[in-house]
Amino acid sequence: MQTTAITVRRADHRDAVTLHSLAQLDSAAPLAAPVLIVEAAGQPRAALSLRDGAVVADPFHPTAHMVELLRVHATQLAQPHREGRLAHLMALSPRALMRA
Repeated sequence: MQTTAITVRRADHRDAVTLHSLAQLDSAAPLAAPVLIVEAAGQPRAALSLRDGAVVADPFHPTAHMVELLRVHATQLAQPHREGRLAHLMALSPRALMRA
């Protein structure tokens, strides 16, 4: 069985053409930034908007597992924010908590 290196990372301005090409391949609108992108063996296969959860993927390759990986990473990125909000709320006095 052959293994392929898979990389998940935040897309940046250098990925604009790649993201545009993925959207065209998928017959979809371009993604709203910020975006996570997944690559297999250095080739872009799918991307997910962290803003609205929209996804584009290369229809010529199996990508369902890669899209799921993107969703897991997006959830993990969002968790510190939620935990920070929870810690903030726990530190408030009961009166301030009622206003939060």
